[in-house]
Order: sequence, then structure tokens, then C-alpha cells
Amino acid sequence: MVRLNTLSMSTLLSVQDVYKSYGSYEAVKGVSFDIKEGSLFGLLGPNGAGKTSLIRMITTITTIDKGKILFQSSPLKESSSNYMGYMPEERGLYKKMKVGEQLLYLTQLKGFSKKEAKSMIREWLEKFQIED
Repeated sequence: MVRLNTLSMSTLLSVQDVYKSYGSYEAVKGVSFDIKEGSLFGLLGPNGAGKTSLIRMITTITTIDKGKILFQSSPLKESSSNYMGYMPEERGLYKKMKVGEQLLYLTQLKGFSKKEAKSMIREWLEKFQIED
């Protein structure tokens, strides 16, 4: 059995007194927490609690109004999101696009050329045996 000693692990993500408003609505109010390397972490709460707003700030989709987010002890920057994954409850897939077209679109959003994207997509589809 493997036990993770999170006390000696370094902090992977630190959210420090973060706020986010949309007009007069405060979606995130003074949220703070640390996530240690090698740990599992989840956000739970009712609709409107600010979970999605917080995730969007952590993944640099939206900006922080106030507070700080540190990734590996450094201020969060756009490239930090290259080391993160985000799977929203509602996947946001385009119903009229084929799977391959969506993969190509999403890969290009991450900055890969069309040629690189197609090569990577082919490789992963083969790896998971889901070419069809």
C-alpha cells in the first residue's frame, strides 16, 4: 500500500483570497486553499457557489478581480493551463461537428498547427483503439 504524505509535498496550486464579480454579482468571494502535489482535490457546492468561475480563473479562461493564484509557487500565467485538464459537467461539444473536427478545433486552440494537430489526434485515437 502506498501512502501519500501530503505534509512534505510541495504546493502545486495556491488560491489566495480570490474574488470574481460579473457586474454587481459576486461569484467568488475571498476563496483560499492550497493543493499539494500528488493529492486529489474536488470542488463541491450548489449551483451558483462559484465553482465554475473559480475553475475558469485557475485555467486562465477568465481573469481574477482580486487575490492571487500561484501554480508551482509562481504567479499563474496563460501557459500554466497547459499542465491542467478541465472537464466541465456540460462538455461544451458542438453537436453539428464530428468528433475528429472537434478534436482538431480544440487542439488548434492550444496552439498546434493543423498538421501537428492531425498527427497527434491520429496517434491518440490509435493508442486508445478508437479510430472509427
